[in-house]
Amino acid sequence: MKPWLIFGGGHGVGAHLLALANQPADPLSSPRSVTLLIRNPQQAEALRSQGFSVVCGDACDPASVLEACRLAGPEAAIISTLGSRSADYQGNRLIIDTAEQLGLKRMLLVTSIGCGESWPTLSSAARAAFGQAVREKSLAESWLQTSGLIYTLVRPGGLLDSPATGHAIRLQTEAHGMVTRADVAMHLSQMIEDPATYYQIYALVEPGLTRKK
Repeated sequence: MKPWLIFGGGHGVGAHLLALANQPADPLSSPRSVTLLIRNPQQAEALRSQGFSVVCGDACDPASVLEACRLAGPEAAIISTLGSRSADYQGNRLIIDTAEQLGLKRMLLVTSIGCGESWPTLSSAARAAFGQAVREKSLAESWLQTSGLIYTLVRPGGLLDSPATGHAIRLQTEAHGMVTRADVAMHLSQMIEDPATYYQIYALVEPGLTRKK
């Protein structure tokens, strides 16, 4: 199994992906090697105690990202689920540049519906609410697409904390809707080593799913 290097594994989609990391399809296979960059020292120590390789640092700090990439090794697949004003572009750009420098080849980047060419599909209300973040994520997408890495861009709809349903679908057309964070993680785990997803962009939603009031 290909090693994983996860940025954003401390919460959200990244934490769900981490929960899947050591659940191999073949129960006789060895545990997957997983490396994480975690900002919170207490959380970093807790994850180390679970057997993960953890660098305690920030995704916008060059030394921290370099250490994480070196620790994971050149065969690792990078999965970035980062989501903050500073990391949306600057952090992901640093990860991409460092990966190229050290010879890592594969990266999946989680952004959001509305990024890149899908910007015109966002309503004016959505642009007002989170348009700045979408634009930053779009810059990260462009940086990855013009790098030497084998990329997959994943654009989830509105994210919910409900349990996975298994009904989320990938689309390469205009898409709107909701999806659970757990289902996003499930799709990521399926795409990491699937050549059919290389150099592809997917929206990820579950038709009919709504936020419970």
